Amino acid sequence: MTSPANHYFIITEKPEYYTHINPGHICYISEHSYKRHSSSSKLPVFPFTTSSCLDYDIDRKCLSALPVKSAELLLALPDEAERLKWFREGAALPTALGLTLGTAVIVQAGEEELRGSIRYIGRLTKTQNPLSATFFGIELQGADRGQGDTDGSHQRETLFSCAKDCGVFVPFSRVRPLVPSSLSPSGPEPQPRTEELSSGDRVTYYTSNKTGHGMVVDVLETEGKHFVRISTDMDENGKTGGEVKVPLDCVTKGEVPAEAEGMDVDAPLVEQNKDDLYLSLTVNSVVEVTLAKGNSYGIIRWIGHLTDKEQIMAGLELEEDRGVSDGTFKNKRHFTCPPKRALFVKLISCRPDSRFQSNSANRSKKMLKQDDTESVGELELSSVKLETVPPISTEQVNEILIGQMKGIQGHCNSCYMDAALFSLFSCSSVLDSMLFKSTAPQDAPIQKTLLRDIVNPLRSKGFVEGQHIMKLRQQLQKHGYSGSFTTDEKDPEEFLIVIMHNILSLEPLLKLSAGGEVQESYCYQIFLDQNHSLVLPTVQQLLEHSFHSAGLKLAEVPSCLILQMPRFGKKFKMFEKIIPSLELDITDLLSEGEHTHTHTHTHSHAQHTQTYRDRCVCVCVSGSLQCMLCGTVAEVQCTDCFKDPVFSQTGFKVFCRTCSSQVHCHPQRQSHQPSLLDIPKGYLGRLPPQALTRDKLELFAVLCIETSHYVSFIKHGPHSEDWIFFDSMADREGETDGYNIPEVRACPEVGTYLEMSPTELARQVPRDMKGVAKRLFCDAYMYLYQSTSMCIYR
Repeated sequence: MTSPANHYFIITEKPEYYTHINPGHICYISEHSYKRHSSSSKLPVFPFTTSSCLDYDIDRKCLSALPVKSAELLLALPDEAERLKWFREGAALPTALGLTLGTAVIVQAGEEELRGSIRYIGRLTKTQNPLSATFFGIELQGADRGQGDTDGSHQRETLFSCAKDCGVFVPFSRVRPLVPSSLSPSGPEPQPRTEELSSGDRVTYYTSNKTGHGMVVDVLETEGKHFVRISTDMDENGKTGGEVKVPLDCVTKGEVPAEAEGMDVDAPLVEQNKDDLYLSLTVNSVVEVTLAKGNSYGIIRWIGHLTDKEQIMAGLELEEDRGVSDGTFKNKRHFTCPPKRALFVKLISCRPDSRFQSNSANRSKKMLKQDDTESVGELELSSVKLETVPPISTEQVNEILIGQMKGIQGHCNSCYMDAALFSLFSCSSVLDSMLFKSTAPQDAPIQKTLLRDIVNPLRSKGFVEGQHIMKLRQQLQKHGYSGSFTTDEKDPEEFLIVIMHNILSLEPLLKLSAGGEVQESYCYQIFLDQNHSLVLPTVQQLLEHSFHSAGLKLAEVPSCLILQMPRFGKKFKMFEKIIPSLELDITDLLSEGEHTHTHTHTHSHAQHTQTYRDRCVCVCVSGSLQCMLCGTVAEVQCTDCFKDPVFSQTGFKVFCRTCSSQVHCHPQRQSHQPSLLDIPKGYLGRLPPQALTRDKLELFAVLCIETSHYVSFIKHGPHSEDWIFFDSMADREGETDGYNIPEVRACPEVGTYLEMSPTELARQVPRDMKGVAKRLFCDAYMYLYQSTSMCIYR
């Protein structure tokens, strides 16, 4: 409740007469009153922290003016003495005022320092005062997750959302930016810490301008400070041998590769402005550094000061075992990684990973701009024919797809798009037709980007750079389909509908029959009535119950069926677990008279001659319903049996006449009202039951979501263990501007759970399930099925 009509002050000296008002009090005076007392030596002010409604005449020399934002920050500190101390810290308030949402910060929690990201800045409680105290809501990241005390809510009000105990609310005095700037207050100097070093230990030492190696000669103590005498491998002139005496805090056990020796760094990088460097390299950036043994690649996991040196250091998690620790430096943990993968180097010695960069940033931007502005005429006259790359087969999965830097590289809330594209095109060709169909001239560049820059590289190399996904997002935004495609997270179905319907004008995948009318759609959202008795459902059961509740039938067999699971938003799930149906039997869901071919069968049996009818029966029989009890041709259906607990877990409720009579003799079912199915004359008895075939779709992908992050599972082969898991941001520790590391991994453990009985699966505790299986069974968002007869490559 800021009010521009007030002036705000902090009391810096103890006022006369008012013993209960101490230095550090925040007070205010109205604009009107301030003008009336402009020539007075005292001001009638109202202190915030007293219960009195009276004003107090305070001498001006005891008051210091405060901007509104600074007053709100200081009000978050309950102790007057602490408030005054931080007011007098010249750079503290300007630094806090410069913090914004998304800034990576260090949070002081007692003697520990926790890493996090700012998710909220504002009040915690409502007040009648003219100002409310400003707090920072921090979501803890990485190894510090779980050390908070909130999920983003305060007193039953949700201020931001994060996992349980992964958030904290703190005043500005306990927050500082992860990467120091010129406005940052200088923290306390690191205290020397005695480390167990003995003569003969191999060590790495740091001086003002280099990193070196040597052997400990002695550990000395002079005037309370500890020093280490080191016999060096090289002296300051680069010659073999020598001896140095350095502070203990500048020495660490082990052979830390010296990044300063033999560093192959372009001159412009050395001369680069430090502020620019901090902007380009942040936590989670993918970088490379040149060491004595050549280039090493890794991810920045930590940035800060290691000693009292001025240089900013970076903690890297290397791809190979060329480091010296698991994220600790001098017994203090800065991040967590596997042993011998952590390496601490100067931040200025790091540069973006050249393996995933263009020759230069300018060239990359130029190419992107050129592609975006490519004219329709250039597209039509292009003589380069785009190659057709088949999807990755089961035999090729391990060679092409498995590993880090595989799949689609995520960046800036793109996981919904990454997971959807990977699911559709990595191992399936069911929707490849939309990559080659004719489209409107203004949308041709989007189709070209999809095929040339995403689908083909994914299938041929197993990897798509994040810049190509961003290019697609920019094209979609430029064409006016959404103003936030390049920044905001969206639902996968929203993206798919834009691509299939708005851009490529693909014929709707799904045609539903309801009350004699045909409805068209690209996805189907499963809804259930409140009377369902499902506890641990399969996808087959969910689809059948949803169709029954809505009175729907399939007007034809879809080539691709995209099913959205019953849940509300991204958080609430109707079922704790859903069992994937590897095959979806849709025979009983087809309108009577529909068949295995995908176009509508419209002829009337009564209008045909007997000869044509005989030929037609052989085709129609494949789409007929079977009695759910004996398997013969069904003639009766009963919708009331859906609510019967005996049949609630089985398929569509259709029976032959004999079975229907037996089922409905039961006293509890005598009130049911079964009805006859529309069976063509001359059909019954024409073929034996074993000649009936079923219309089935096979599962090929599942999109899952947990805490607003999408991943996908791909079923790429016939065996139960033929599953892979894809995460476009596998190594992320929070949203940053750096690159993300996509990963595709085999997950044969999924097959183990699919082979369990429903009773055994129900007993599985989600958090104890092996590997990533929990994500598939508990977090399913969208299932993708295909008709094998409609795939281009089989």
